[in-house]
Amino acid sequence: MAGKVVKQEKKCKTEVEAFSGYRKQLPDIAEKIIANCDDEECYTHIDYDPIPSNESVIEIIHRFKRLLFPGYFYSGRLDPANLKYSMGQSVSVLFDLLSEQVANSIRHDCFRYKRECTDCGERGQAIALDILDSVPSLRKAMAADVTGAYEGDPAAKSTDEIIFSYPGLFAIMVYRIAHKIFEHKVPLLPRIMSEYAHSITGIDIHPGATIGKSFVIDHGTGIVIGETTKIGNSVRIYQGVTLGAHSLPKETVGKLRWEKRHPTIEDDVIIYAGTTILGGDTVIGARSVIGGNVWLTKSVPPDTKVLMEEPKLIYK
Repeated sequence: MAGKVVKQEKKCKTEVEAFSGYRKQLPDIAEKIIANCDDEECYTHIDYDPIPSNESVIEIIHRFKRLLFPGYFYSGRLDPANLKYSMGQSVSVLFDLLSEQVANSIRHDCFRYKRECTDCGERGQAIALDILDSVPSLRKAMAADVTGAYEGDPAAKSTDEIIFSYPGLFAIMVYRIAHKIFEHKVPLLPRIMSEYAHSITGIDIHPGATIGKSFVIDHGTGIVIGETTKIGNSVRIYQGVTLGAHSLPKETVGKLRWEKRHPTIEDDVIIYAGTTILGGDTVIGARSVIGGNVWLTKSVPPDTKVLMEEPKLIYK
């Protein structure tokens, strides 16, 4: 037994010596990384000005969710007795978070591109106040989205089910918030928000897109809606739909960065799964139905059905 204990102690000492040997190399590695931070070919942000925080942006999204659907996403109870206090606290906390992240986003661009000072802090507060003031109108827009989803989906047993669990509704909610911020020409922040929704839902909606009332995303995975897309009212799209731009040569990307590159979808259009619609000049007319797996680069008149020819199947 004594021999076994001595052997174990020797093994432990050997492991500790090996571990310390590896640890001693870490300062040299850290110095190499620090030196590499000066490499202009790599991207760093080592400066005194703050930048937007992913963690704060995620918190902002979830606090907005509580304001847009009061009572649904609270950890405690929200009732008439504590509504005024709870809502006041939520608005105050969200204002502080949002104004700071808006200011940090604007300030980052000012420092990065050596622009003139534009009172980032005050602009952040003014923009945050304006966006919070729009919450009642955002709630009405989201209510129309919920109603549209319920009326068109027989699998939905209640509007509560849609609010709690539908990824499409969550992606639309984040889009509508991000779009408000995008309209104020705030850099970075709207894309950080939309890409967070993209990462957890598989639905990629650029905050620059223009989307009307009662927009419905059914299932949703793999949907892409580009920056200059225009979508009318009461439009429904299914999984795997792309509303995109034509592939561009590298030398023309800069010239077309501010041009309309994505399609226009008019009112009451339905676009089924797997369809791709490309081009800034492409217009899908009102009340049209675009079938699954269709590839479109040309406009479609109103009240038109576009369907793939039935494929030839091989049975073995």
